[in-house]
Amino acid sequence: MPEGYVPLFIFLAVAILFPVVALILAKYIRPDVPSRVKLEAYECGIQTASDSRARYTVRFYIIAILFVIFDVEAIFLLPWAVRYQVLGWFGVAEVAVFLVVLAVGYVWAYKKGALEWI
Repeated sequence: MPEGYVPLFIFLAVAILFPVVALILAKYIRPDVPSRVKLEAYECGIQTASDSRARYTVRFYIIAILFVIFDVEAIFLLPWAVRYQVLGWFGVAEVAVFLVVLAVGYVWAYKKGALEWI
């Protein structure tokens, strides 16, 4: 075995053993006195009103997915910003096309009513 991999295996062993040892140690050190109140779901001190497995409307998921999509598309501007001076006007044109496509998608989603909360 090449000697260059020894530090890697040591690091891997420490990375695996540290959390395992910490969890086992915490299990034996912490007090374990379960009660009905401690085993309830945390609701900011408010008594739970209903089952937490209630169905959500599909509109909630659509808005969440649209939010993630628009955020991820905005992240694509970072490489352009890093290479802005090298790309020149060609890079500006590329970003302009990208932003137009993003704006068209946003307007389309708005006109379809996908961004309405109620």
